[in-house]
Amino acid sequence: MSTAKGGGNAGEGNGGAASGKGKRSRAGSGGTSGMPSGAPVAPLGGSVPAAPLTAGRVGIYVLLLVAGVLVAGAGTLVQAAWFPGGLVLALAGVGGLFYGGGRATGTSAGVLVPGAAWLVTVFLLLSNVRPEGDFLFGAGLGSYIFLLGGIVVAVICATAQQMRPTGVRPGRVGG
Repeated sequence: MSTAKGGGNAGEGNGGAASGKGKRSRAGSGGTSGMPSGAPVAPLGGSVPAAPLTAGRVGIYVLLLVAGVLVAGAGTLVQAAWFPGGLVLALAGVGGLFYGGGRATGTSAGVLVPGAAWLVTVFLLLSNVRPEGDFLFGAGLGSYIFLLGGIVVAVICATAQQMRPTGVRPGRVGG
C-alpha cells in the first residue's frame, strides 16, 4: 500500500485520474468518498437482487392474479357488448390493472402476474368453442383488437416498469 501525496490508494491503477499531486479531477469527483475517481456509479436499485418474498407480497400477487382473471372475463363481455366504447373500456381496464400492479409491487412481476392470468384466461379458458357452438369471442375486428391489444399493453407496462430508475438520487449535471 502506498500513501502517495493526496491520492492514497484510491487512485492506484486508475491511469492517474486521482493520483495527481493532491489535485482532484472535476469529472470524477461526484462525492463518492473512498471510490476511485472516474469509476461508474451504479444506481441503488440497479444491481440489487429481487425484493424478498414476504407474506404481504405473496398476498398482493394473489390479489393481482384474481384481478387478472376478473378483468379478462369482464373485458371479454364488455368489448363486444358496446363495440367502440366497450373495447376502449376493456383495454383501459387491462392497462389500469397492469400499470397498477407494477406500481403496487415496484417490480416487473407485478405486471407479469396479472398479465399471465389475463392471457391464460382469455386465450385458453374463454376463447374455446364448445361442442354446442357457444363462444364468447366473435369473429369481428374488436375481438382481435382486444386480444392483441391486451398483449401489447402488458408488454408496454412490463418494459416501462423495468426502465424506471429506482433509487437514483437527483444531482447536479456536470459535477
